[in-house]
Amino acid sequence: MTQQDHPYVGLWVTGDRHIRHELLPNGRYDEARGDRESAYRGRYEVRGNHIEYWDDTGFTADGEFVEGVLHHAGMILYRQR
Repeated sequence: MTQQDHPYVGLWVTGDRHIRHELLPNGRYDEARGDRESAYRGRYEVRGNHIEYWDDTGFTADGEFVEGVLHHAGMILYRQR
């Protein structure tokens, strides 16, 4: 399955909407924080329920999808519909 077809593609947000994390269909992500659009950008890969991130600035991160919720870097993000 390509990232484009992956069911996790789309917008994920924290409960207060301060963090808005968009998983794009081309395997890239774009994260906004508060008023700062595109605060972080990079590529990602999903394997099962695990996601790996490689930010364009050089840092890496990961997360897990658990029962439709994304747990990433101490944050909990919900799918925006």
